[in-house]
Amino acid sequence: MSKISRKNWALIWILGMAGQICWNIENSWFNNFVYDRIAPDPSIVSWMVGVSAAVTTFCTFLVGTWSDRLGRRKPFICAGYILWGLFTFLFGVTEKLPRDPLFIAAAAVVIADAVMSFFGSVGNDSGFSAWTTDISDTSNRGKLGGVLAVMPVFATIFGAVVSGVLIEWMGFFAFFAMMGALVAAIGVFAIFTLRDAPTLSPKRDERGFFRQFMEVFNWRTVTGNRELFWVFLVMTVYFIGFNVYFPYITIYFVNYLGYDYGMTGVIQGVGLLAASLLTIPAAKFIDRGRPAEVILAALGFNTVGLVLVSVSEAMPVLLAGVFGAGVGYILVLQSLTAWMKNLYPEHQRGQFEGIKQIFFVCVPMIVGPAIATQVIDRLGVEMVVNGVPGMVPRPNLFAISAALTAVTLLPLLVAGRLCRRRLSNERREK
Repeated sequence: MSKISRKNWALIWILGMAGQICWNIENSWFNNFVYDRIAPDPSIVSWMVGVSAAVTTFCTFLVGTWSDRLGRRKPFICAGYILWGLFTFLFGVTEKLPRDPLFIAAAAVVIADAVMSFFGSVGNDSGFSAWTTDISDTSNRGKLGGVLAVMPVFATIFGAVVSGVLIEWMGFFAFFAMMGALVAAIGVFAIFTLRDAPTLSPKRDERGFFRQFMEVFNWRTVTGNRELFWVFLVMTVYFIGFNVYFPYITIYFVNYLGYDYGMTGVIQGVGLLAASLLTIPAAKFIDRGRPAEVILAALGFNTVGLVLVSVSEAMPVLLAGVFGAGVGYILVLQSLTAWMKNLYPEHQRGQFEGIKQIFFVCVPMIVGPAIATQVIDRLGVEMVVNGVPGMVPRPNLFAISAALTAVTLLPLLVAGRLCRRRLSNERREK
């Protein structure tokens, strides 16, 4: 049993929150930036999300293999955060590009987002995520998973409330510059404070980097980690449904319902903050080997919440809906984080962060927004946004997302059965 030190808990919060705020800016405000400054075209958002997801996944495989071979996470965390911040600032420069022809401006934001995401993956997905696995064990990963799960919530609250106010006050360019500088500064801070886990050592395949890189694509990797891959499938199905609505939720509240950024932040912030309180009791169930049961309950909250958002525009119902969807998101992410980390092969933690990105980022962020684009184009409402005609989502987007996320139950049944069998065997061996 290893205890996470106070210093490492502080670094988990500082690095984790900085990373999640930066991801939230990309996943939410970059999309609003496109609608407001480029064109209200959901296909641009879909391309931006999909390309950045593919780049992020490839980077996590590449850097995960590299850090496993090197036996170090710190250089990747520090350099990644510094460059992540720099390219967050540079994304705002695309605002200065002409919108005629539209293709040039659209291609520029897609490329700029992909470059930023690459370095975000180096620092956060590849380096930081593997580091948190290195310094934890099965006795504290439920708590760790809870902390890592509420960070996106706090980042979303910050993004919805604080970011909305700041953007209205200073504009997109100055906001991206300020947040980029903050993330880069935290990367510099990590140089002087972060240490790799003392148990971490180089894991080299003497046949070379490429052979080690390709090892995770071997079918034996799947058959030898059967439960883990079913957990990955749970993650994929859930986050496909999640990415149908999440990139467009602020666009829906602002452009369809008519709220300003500040009120949109209050609605999302209050619901998500209340939902985050459930991570504390959930951690106890997860550490007792019951993550599947927690996810099952979360799916119920998630489905009801999204249905409520889809059937009413009344403030109390919207708050209840965001709370339900928030509970689903937080508890699913908390449970899956702990469940996966307990199953990662010790000598391939960095590489398995890359495999996770296929199921968590690449597939969901390509398929989800692609589905959303079709729904918005076919069933949305035509509006003029900042002088440009385009399509805005209707409430039906949330109902479709609810139906898709409910399908998560199917792989969950298999993953839960494998988990119970493994824990039963472990108890008998003791």
